[in-house]
Parts: sequence; C-alpha cells; structure tokens
Amino acid sequence: MKQRTGLWPVLFLCVGFSALAQADDTFSATPAISIIIDDMGKRLENDRRVLALPGPVACSFLPGERHTEQLARRANSIGREVLLHLPMESVDGRRLDAGAVTLDMTEGQFIATVEAGLRSVPYAIGINNHMGSLLTRHPGHMLWLMRVMQQQAPMIFVDSRTTVATVASRIALENGVPNTERNVFLDNELDADAIAFQFERLLGLAEKQGTALAIGHPHPQTLALLEQRIPQLRERGIQLLPVRDLIDIQQQGENTWQASWSPSHRDAKN
Repeated sequence: MKQRTGLWPVLFLCVGFSALAQADDTFSATPAISIIIDDMGKRLENDRRVLALPGPVACSFLPGERHTEQLARRANSIGREVLLHLPMESVDGRRLDAGAVTLDMTEGQFIATVEAGLRSVPYAIGINNHMGSLLTRHPGHMLWLMRVMQQQAPMIFVDSRTTVATVASRIALENGVPNTERNVFLDNELDADAIAFQFERLLGLAEKQGTALAIGHPHPQTLALLEQRIPQLRERGIQLLPVRDLIDIQQQGENTWQASWSPSHRDAKN
C-alpha cells in the first residue's frame, strides 16, 4: 500500500510535465502578435491609412477628437477592434488631452470622465492608457477604472506600460477584467531603422514567448513599415491577431500551467 501511495507523486509529476510540454508545443508552434495604433482621431488622412493596413490592426481613439466618432464607426464596420485611448496624468506634468483622468479627481469625477470617454468612441471594446505614468501606479484609481469596465463588460484593458511602477494589469486581473500589456513601442524614435528594429524585436519576443503586443502611432514612418512587413508575417510563421484573441491565448497558457500543477479538490482529497 505504501508503494502504491509513493507512486502518486511520480505519476502526478509525469502528467504535469506532459501537459506542460503539450502546452509549450501549442503556444510556441504558431507565434502570435497584436498591434494597436494609438492617438487616432486627430489626423484624418493618416488615420485612414491605418484603416487600410492589412490584417486586424486595432485602433485606439482619443476621446472627443474631431475625427474620432467618424473613424471609430468606420473601423468597426470593417471589423477592426476599437479602443478608447484614455488620457491619464503623467509624472512629468505634460499637457493632458481632452477627457483626461487625473489624480486629484474624486471617484465620481473619475467615473464620469471615463464613461464620457467611452460614449465618445463608438463600439469601443476596451481601454488602453494614453500617458498615465502617474495614475497607473495608484491602485485606488485603477480600481475605479476596472469597476467602470466591469459595468460595461465585456471589455478588455491594455496596459501601455508607460512606467515600470504600473499596477494597472494587476488590478485588472484581480477584478476579472481581461487584460494584457504592451511589450514593444514601435516608434518612440521616429526613424525608419529604429522602427524596423522594434518591429523585429516584436517578432523575436513572439517567437520566444508565444505572444507579444506592440503599440505604434499613425506616423508616416510607422505606417510605411507596417504596410511592408505585415504581409510578410505568414512567411515568418507568425500570425497577426485581434487583441482579444491574443488575450485568450495568454489566458489559456496560464490556465494550462495552473491545471498542470494544481490538483483538483477531489484529487487533493484522494
């Protein structure tokens, strides 16, 4: 009887490692990326060029901009994901765009501002932060944000990670809001070679870890690279996915890991 009992830890580890190996095959066999273009709604011609990009590139619109409503409706009509690019206060005191949330707001003011931003962006399925290096490090304000998103569910949150001190994704996870984080900024440097380097870094991360997400902006240099490189992704063995699908893959990977190492209540009793 003791010998039989002693086999269970070995068998459990074997099953666990087998499941992890299968999960690794599943999530590394077809690397996947998502791309979000921020700051949309300001420049009509550049934004139209974003909508013409091949593949499911997500479009994130600033609230209340001149072309936001028109282009958000157009993006939705052609099957693109629409997000609210919510302005948030930064640590360096940079000028805030219209519809920004700030640290000195009351909960009521904060919620009203977020809700107004969502109303200004038709068909928004999620939110990502514009700036926000100050606000995303404050758990209370991020909790207010996630509560608004819960009421608007299903919605996704993308942490643009404008600070390493951000707690936004953790608060989203704790409150059941599907979320992910930016891995690469494509165009912090407006130089064709620098953008190409960041795009290659994006693909390398996807090949290494299974998924990766990039954020860019409607600059001519960025759009020129995406127009050229997106059609080449299939040859590289990488798929471009909507952000919601990327989040699903990431969550499946986490669930497989947890299932492999966490016995069910019944198994624990046995």
